[in-house]
Amino acid sequence: MAASSASSLGAFERSHLVKTGFRAVLTVTLLLTVYYLVPIEHRAHQSVVLRVGVALALFVAVLANEIRLISGHDQPLLRATVAMATVIPLFLLLFAWIYLTLSHWDPTAFGGRLDRTSALYFTVTIFSTVGFGDITAKTDTARLVVTVQMLADLAVVAVVIRLIFRAVSRGTDRKREVQDA
Repeated sequence: MAASSASSLGAFERSHLVKTGFRAVLTVTLLLTVYYLVPIEHRAHQSVVLRVGVALALFVAVLANEIRLISGHDQPLLRATVAMATVIPLFLLLFAWIYLTLSHWDPTAFGGRLDRTSALYFTVTIFSTVGFGDITAKTDTARLVVTVQMLADLAVVAVVIRLIFRAVSRGTDRKREVQDA
C-alpha cells in the first residue's frame, strides 16, 4: 500500500517529502551535534532554577517561531514535520543539558555522575514515562528538576502537539483562501 501511495505522488510532492525528511534529519543531527560538542560549563553560582527557566524560555521562543512558520508556509503539514523534528529533540536536549550540568556541579545529584549519553538517556526515559530506574535523582534539587520535566512533558504532549496541528489547520485554511480568491 505504501508503494502505491508513493507512486501516486507526483514528482513535485515527492521532492517536497524528500526535502522535508532531509531537513528533519538535518535539524536533529545539528541539535545532537551541538549537544555533544558544546563544553560543559562549571558555574556553581548559576542556579538550577535559572537554567530551567532559560531552557523553558528558549523552548517557548523556538516553539512560537515554529508555529508562526507553519501558519505562513505553502505546505503547512510538511513544515509541521520539521517543527516536530525541532521542538521535541530541543526539549529533550535542553533537559539532558540541565541534568548533565547538574551532575557535574553536584556528583551526588544522581546515582552516579552522568555523561552526555546517560543524561540524554535519562531524559528520554522520563519523557517516555518508562523510567527504568537505573539512573535516579538522589538530591532534592535533582528531584525537583525531574518533576518540572515530567510536568513539562505533559504540556509538550498535550499542548505543543495541539498548537502545531492548529497552526497546520490555519496554514491550510490560509492557503485555501488564497487559492479561492
